Amino acid sequence: MISLAISAGAEVMSVYASDFAVRAKSDLSPVTEADEAAERIILAGLAKADPATPIVSEEAYSAGRREPVGDRFYLVDPLDGTREFLSRNGEFTVNIGVIEKGEPAAGVVFAPALSCIYAGLVGSGVWKAQVLDGTPENWTAIISRVTPPEGPTVIASRSHLDPETQKFLKKIKPKQLISAGSSLKFCRIAEGSADLYPRFGRTMEWDTAAGHAILLASGGKVLMENGNPLRYGKVERGLDNPAFIASGR
Repeated sequence: MISLAISAGAEVMSVYASDFAVRAKSDLSPVTEADEAAERIILAGLAKADPATPIVSEEAYSAGRREPVGDRFYLVDPLDGTREFLSRNGEFTVNIGVIEKGEPAAGVVFAPALSCIYAGLVGSGVWKAQVLDGTPENWTAIISRVTPPEGPTVIASRSHLDPETQKFLKKIKPKQLISAGSSLKFCRIAEGSADLYPRFGRTMEWDTAAGHAILLASGGKVLMENGNPLRYGKVERGLDNPAFIASGR
């Protein structure tokens, strides 16, 4: 998954450097040739390496190609943070997650513009590396932190700071509020530079699976408003996530 994410990220960056076109999908969200090119690389690589495991990917699913999921399946977002990509702030990622029996089991999040990759295996740990010339170097173990006594650092979506999130912030009075795009919010908590990520707006399972796996592997958690863990394979909801709060230890 690491090599596929890096290869897909290289394709994303080649489009990023060009005068690319943007179209609207049926839900009016933007899609670029980078999303589609990265998805082709990942789907082909996963199908070759693990042909028996179903793959759910954002662009294919949005186009109506909806493969049944089993106890184990992949969730792929070839370009998470398309709005960050369009605004050219660098905070977009390539996400590949593995789900087993409704729970994240492994994940890779690659931020190609930042040359930074995270890889996590639940039960084993999380590692972060810099990617230089297509090769990850200096892998370092990371771990989420306990919220400090002076209060939490909350990380929120750069593109989706909605009224519910603002209400939550007013209630908990965080020590600090920082912003990030895409799955980098999960990764910031996993590496101990933030404590809480509230998300009350809409997300899809492919948006969260890889980052969720990385956070779980670092000792963190992602809970719904009823206190239960966020789960995957919710075909009855069209793979739509309910509101959730991600946190460290």
